[in-house]
Amino acid sequence: MRVLLAWSGGKDSTLALAALREQPDVIVAGLLTSVTADYERISIHGVRRAILEAQADRLGLPLFEARLDAGSSNEDYDLAWWRGIESAREALGPLTHIAYGDLFLEDVRRYREDQAERLACTPVFPLWGLDTQALAETFVDAGYEAWITCVDTTQLDARFAGRRFDRLLLDELPPDVDPCGERGEFHTCVVAGPMFGPGIAVERGEVVRRDERFEYCDLLIEPGGAARNVAGDDRRVSGGP
Repeated sequence: MRVLLAWSGGKDSTLALAALREQPDVIVAGLLTSVTADYERISIHGVRRAILEAQADRLGLPLFEARLDAGSSNEDYDLAWWRGIESAREALGPLTHIAYGDLFLEDVRRYREDQAERLACTPVFPLWGLDTQALAETFVDAGYEAWITCVDTTQLDARFAGRRFDRLLLDELPPDVDPCGERGEFHTCVVAGPMFGPGIAVERGEVVRRDERFEYCDLLIEPGGAARNVAGDDRRVSGGP
């Protein structure tokens, strides 16, 4: 089975990719990412396109984009995904399955299933129903490096924006916040780990509030830091809040 992975650049996408690669009958053929064209950033996560491209390069997978305008409707979203999937099919040949990193939200799954039917695809959910605390700990213990790039301040304190996703952060999360941020409490960007080869050296940039609700922390590729050998530590990141 050849699969196109819906890639957000965050930890759940990374865990989904790892799970799919462990299945001998599955080949992950490429990544499909929603990019807001107005900003050249991954939609919702706010991660720069340069980092997205570096992720795809480290993972050794072709990247296809569903390009959206800010404020796009659901119909626009469907059309953008259709174009992205068709681009992947033109480049890679037949693709009938698309995988998602969703964990437990039934309404989100139903939306994916309905959309996949409209787009002539079969949805795959390799992480569905798994314990999110265990998943978060597995991600950290495996040696991945991720940073929180967006916080919904109605669900989590803004001070978490720009934090490294590690054991210390997991210990500090309020009990009503899902450890994987599955309800949209926060979003992450993965820059290093077992599948990422040399990794991507990044530094924190500006922290801004959008829509009077979402706290974004910009991530920038360090000058001359397009590659490094191992996941870094907090000292490699400067300029945070």
